[in-house]
Amino acid sequence: MHLLKKSASLLLALAIVSCSDKKQNNNTIADTLANKSDLAGQTTPTSKKTILVFGDSLTAGYGLDDPSEAFPGVIKAKIDSLKLPYNVVNAGVSGETSAGGLGRIDWILKQKPDIFLLELGANDGLRGNSVAQTISNLQAIIDKVKSKYPNTKIILLGMQVPPSMGQQYVNDFKKMYPDLAAKNHVGLVPFLLENVGGIAKLNQADGIHPTPAGAKIVAENVWKELKQFVN
Repeated sequence: MHLLKKSASLLLALAIVSCSDKKQNNNTIADTLANKSDLAGQTTPTSKKTILVFGDSLTAGYGLDDPSEAFPGVIKAKIDSLKLPYNVVNAGVSGETSAGGLGRIDWILKQKPDIFLLELGANDGLRGNSVAQTISNLQAIIDKVKSKYPNTKIILLGMQVPPSMGQQYVNDFKKMYPDLAAKNHVGLVPFLLENVGGIAKLNQADGIHPTPAGAKIVAENVWKELKQFVN
């Protein structure tokens, strides 16, 4: 019964990640720059490097009062507390699919990322998109980053789909992230929402997107992999 409840919660979570499309509160760095200026014009101090988080509503911080509460903001606070020489850019767009990400990656790469966190695929899974096509899109994004900035370090932030999508699809989707990470020799967070997805108290009133407390756990999931690249 517990597993059924958790699966149902995860399915609902993925649904809202997708359905939140343009309901995002438009307070991310990516949204602001898209509306007002060119990313290349947003310069950072030369003494600092850039961590760019490229994803959907989970990255953008859908429903949170301030973007600093989303997991990229929590990571930024941690980096600042450790006095590490990095800026963190939140390039999350609510409702983004891997195809959508591929469509905007060239614009995003007008600013050089020293570390590139790729968090896409959840909305593809919810829609039942071909895993092969999602792999192709994610690979194309990785290729574009590597081609333009060969020295940029890349970390994949993995997602999962619920059993209701069918066992073969579930298995193929889950396998996608470690396979891509191994093929491209990049970092990997196997499941971004580990210890958060399906846990009511760590999600907002919609039962879906992480609360500030949930986002802190998500950030810690990412930090476990990221810390080796910034220290």
